Amino acid sequence: QVSCFKLIGCPSPLHCLGLQCYGVFLQILTAGWDELECHRVFNFLCELSNLPRKVQAVVSSKPGSARKLELRIRLFCRRVLLNHWIHRSDTAFWLTRILKPWPMVNQARLLYIIFGPVSSLDGHVVWQKMIEGPTDETSLKGLADAIKLLYDTEAREWTADDVISLVDELSVVPREWLLENNARLLILSGNNICFTFMASKAVNGRAVELARLMVFLALVCEKDLYCMDWAVKMMQKVCKVFGTAGERNNFLQCVENAFAHMVMDMLQAVLSG
Repeated sequence: QVSCFKLIGCPSPLHCLGLQCYGVFLQILTAGWDELECHRVFNFLCELSNLPRKVQAVVSSKPGSARKLELRIRLFCRRVLLNHWIHRSDTAFWLTRILKPWPMVNQARLLYIIFGPVSSLDGHVVWQKMIEGPTDETSLKGLADAIKLLYDTEAREWTADDVISLVDELSVVPREWLLENNARLLILSGNNICFTFMASKAVNGRAVELARLMVFLALVCEKDLYCMDWAVKMMQKVCKVFGTAGERNNFLQCVENAFAHMVMDMLQAVLSG
């Protein structure tokens, strides 16, 4: 009965070597096993650690209200189930086992708990990071890498629509993100995910929302010193998604309006000191 294996009682979970050793042992033990056998191992670990019940507790409560449990879940998932695999397909398999039992909205919450930004002081998940102000690449890299992992063909249980829906849900965890942070996540997630996400909005008639996002993609490119040519090419690709010239022209007008609003907001910020 090791307390940290059951996600309870460990006095210093951040510095505990138990979970790390547990993860290495799991990787060595299951090397070469087929997916059905690994699935059984996952079910056994869930039963041993009460992971599903603890996940249910955090995803059904207010973000941050169970900070210690969020941290324990994060550490257990990363150090035992995710960190030690050599092949991306193995990591994708175990991440899928963690996420798939839950509805999409809970998957997004859980993804943020496992890969979202944490405090440098105590390791707890920082829920306000994406909604209070622009954040940096470091805070988003874990989430972007996880999204790319699920989007890869190696993660066979995830369709492109699944991943795009997950990104959409993630952008309102715990509340709607600043668009700059949303744009930065899309850029870090790679061309394919970024384009598919934006094309989805185009197909679903969300031209105003898409235009604002396009403007913030350009802003992030400028601020983070990415090549602006990338944003231009992305804009051109997105324009081709619209079925008619009228829809395309409407989108371009929305982009123009969004740029105008951004410039006015920046000017207002400068004038107000």
